[in-house]
Amino acid sequence: MPILVISLSPRPRLRSRHASMAAPGTSAADVEFDYHLSNDGFTLVNQGRCAAPLLPKADSVIAVVSEGDVAWHRITLPKAPSARLRAALTGVLEEALLDDAEATHLALAPGAVAGQPTWVAAVNRGWLRGELAALERHRVFVDRVVPSAWPDTPATGHFSEEGSGTTVDVSGNARQDVALTWSHAEGVAMLRLQGGLARALLPAELPLDARWTATAEVATVAERWLGSPVTVVSSAERALQATRTLWNLRQFDLAARHRGTRAARDAWRRWLSPGWRPVRYGLLALLAVQVLGLNVWAWHQRSELNSQRQTMVMLLQTTFPQVSAVLDAPLQMQREVDVLRAGAGRPSAADFEPMLLAAAAAWPDGQPPVDNLRYESGRLTLTATGWGDAEIAQFRSQLQPAGWQVEASEGSISLSRAVTGATP
Repeated sequence: MPILVISLSPRPRLRSRHASMAAPGTSAADVEFDYHLSNDGFTLVNQGRCAAPLLPKADSVIAVVSEGDVAWHRITLPKAPSARLRAALTGVLEEALLDDAEATHLALAPGAVAGQPTWVAAVNRGWLRGELAALERHRVFVDRVVPSAWPDTPATGHFSEEGSGTTVDVSGNARQDVALTWSHAEGVAMLRLQGGLARALLPAELPLDARWTATAEVATVAERWLGSPVTVVSSAERALQATRTLWNLRQFDLAARHRGTRAARDAWRRWLSPGWRPVRYGLLALLAVQVLGLNVWAWHQRSELNSQRQTMVMLLQTTFPQVSAVLDAPLQMQREVDVLRAGAGRPSAADFEPMLLAAAAAWPDGQPPVDNLRYESGRLTLTATGWGDAEIAQFRSQLQPAGWQVEASEGSISLSRAVTGATP
């Protein structure tokens, strides 16, 4: 399941004269993106930089927002219905937001519970909406938007190059383009190493379990400033680490909308994902067991049927030795029995006398004797003029248990042997 990670460029804003100026209003077709391709979210397969139309295809697309483009606020989540939650958040954070509330996009922490403290991420709505829309115009659909850093424990410090150019002056001192991203349980802060602000804002005693990383360009400066070794990580490795968070900034009006073929594609992609692999294997195993079981049951049924057929053939040949060729044992046995019965002068169940006796036994009280009847091929038709529905139902209910079939029409009742009836 290929995963495409796109690192969104920092939002254009006023910078110092040492930083490069970003041109506002550029589209995804004009701007090149750093991308990282992975099959499992841990191992890097490919990386590069290109425009949006040239980005490689993948089953899942995740955009990573830089640390400086996300602000963090700690609030108590208001109790409000889903349709009004965005407005409730705006009311709570209105005084704390640095930008206009309508120009700010808000996203809740994963697993947020109403009435409990939670984190809220704030991003410039127009900028993020424009980035997503520009990518989608080139058929690059972003499934998730995640921050590069978020409030978490244990604390994490990451040193990176803030601007362009060298990061160390001729004296070996850190320049202002080296920045520290400090993520801890109380929030996320970006601090420049120039001056003493970074040391003043960090705890006097750094947590022993804190994890320190740095890009290769500033690793030496970071170790000198920190006084201890740091782990060197590339921008690609850090982007892949960000994708493993549960955060998703695509919420409320920026939530991903899956419709039509895209919804089917996403469902199929999730089905093929590694997380669903046990379910797929289980269904295949269940299908194999079902097919095997059906074949075993069919073989058993065929064996039982063949055994019954052999038993009937043996019974026919034992009872009537004169039958040499057996084609249909039940039919041939019935014919032989009919021959014996006719030779003994005994009527069958479908003859006229047994049918007339059965009709006489069930004849309703109060009805006069039948004045007209007709018999043909095992079917006896009697005149039933003046019979009501109750009398017909009573006549049928008395004869059906004995294997007779009763059909009523206008002024007559027909009596015949039911196909599955027993001999009376």
